Amino acid sequence: MTRIKVTPANVESSAMHIHILGICGTFMGGLAALAREAGHKVTGCDSGVYPPMSDQLRQLGIELIEGYGADQIALKPDMYVVGNVVSRKRLPDGSPKFPLMEAILDTGAAYTSGPQWLAEHVLRGRHVLAVAGTHGKTTTTSMLTWVLECAGLQPGFLVGGVPLDFGVSARLGAAQRPVAGPGPVGDEPVFVIEADEYDTAFFDKRSKFVHYRPRTAVLNNLEFDHADIFDDLAAIERQFHHLIRTVPSSGRVVSNGLEESLTRVLTQGCWSEVRSFGSAVSDFSADGDPSDFAVLHRGKKVGQLTWSLTGVHNQLNALAAIAAADHLGVSAEVACEALSRFQNVKRRMELRGTVNGIEVYDDFAHHPTAIRTTLDGLRRKLGVQARILAVFEPRSNTMKLGTMKSQLPWSLESADLVFCHTAGLDWDAAEALESMGVGAGQRAQVAGDIETLIAQISAVVRPGDHIVCMSNGGFGGIHAKLLQALK
Repeated sequence: MTRIKVTPANVESSAMHIHILGICGTFMGGLAALAREAGHKVTGCDSGVYPPMSDQLRQLGIELIEGYGADQIALKPDMYVVGNVVSRKRLPDGSPKFPLMEAILDTGAAYTSGPQWLAEHVLRGRHVLAVAGTHGKTTTTSMLTWVLECAGLQPGFLVGGVPLDFGVSARLGAAQRPVAGPGPVGDEPVFVIEADEYDTAFFDKRSKFVHYRPRTAVLNNLEFDHADIFDDLAAIERQFHHLIRTVPSSGRVVSNGLEESLTRVLTQGCWSEVRSFGSAVSDFSADGDPSDFAVLHRGKKVGQLTWSLTGVHNQLNALAAIAAADHLGVSAEVACEALSRFQNVKRRMELRGTVNGIEVYDDFAHHPTAIRTTLDGLRRKLGVQARILAVFEPRSNTMKLGTMKSQLPWSLESADLVFCHTAGLDWDAAEALESMGVGAGQRAQVAGDIETLIAQISAVVRPGDHIVCMSNGGFGGIHAKLLQALK
């Protein structure tokens, strides 16, 4: 039988023109950058085309169009790549919300989803390391990429944020692996991708990550989230099982040994090597404070990690990255040395400024567990004497639905004072926080607009305080406004 080796260099027969619908999203913007780097012509459209993503894309020579007008059908690209934001929704007057999508369907033009295009034109022929989980995907993906970079593997990557060590959210990486690794395809170049369980597109309701076909799959954790598309935790577990189905027998599944949900996923079927982390009996575990700990492999010390990050969640993220890198032959010692210099990701406890001894942080936390682990990590770092002011907005689809409002007091336990931005909520945040005491002079306060929120904070803040602003959106530019108000 004649065997044809497929490599990234020969997957593509020629450059193509792709037009991306929803190009300014983090994932689609990263895909656009990868496609441009690979030599394709890239154009795109979105609503509200604005910096910094618009600037980044235009610097790459990508033409951006405001809105989803049907006239863009005249571009006649080889392929329309449709982002998750696009739907078949109608406006109150009956007209389509996305006229371009209707024109694509009417004319029979070629279209596909972002994950599908990525799988066929970038990931094929590469050793894909996919990092999945409810929390910590971006951070762990960035950690793993940095470890592989320091090990000389020149990985490609696509991250849902901007790793400070790289300054970009995506790159192709080396076309060939600099140093061949173990396994039947040890010469494949390496690509690390943040693997999201959210659905793919309006015409493909599978999770994005089933398209990626990883050889190394990291299952960081698993809780209920995305209440807008999943009915319950079991539905998400099923999608994680579908991911595991795509990992080859020569591959590796790296799983958090502390998570019962992931145990249930693995019980549904696994055909690959499994390496666990986190629990005392795991393959990879930690001994010591999250900021300075020994890394153990089956009880034997294989490395020591001293770094600037805080919190048990980041300790677990590190173990996951170390276990995944081990699959490519990177030692724990090399991984620990790399992580000791890891700079984290934008919007992960990013210090935005200090005024009069008051520090203002920006963090992406938006799920109750992520809020709790973020604040707990800071509390461990600061001690019990320092004051932490938690400022947050329930902005994710899950939080807007009120599905997890009862968990908010639990998530905010480490904070001394709490401030909640309530704009756009259909449920009563004050009622959800009632057990903490709500109102002026109480532990918690709520406000329907940013200005009122800043006034509430300014009235009680004092030198030495640490203000943590948490949101998965822009939060109305509250960080800069706070710093200005505190002068």
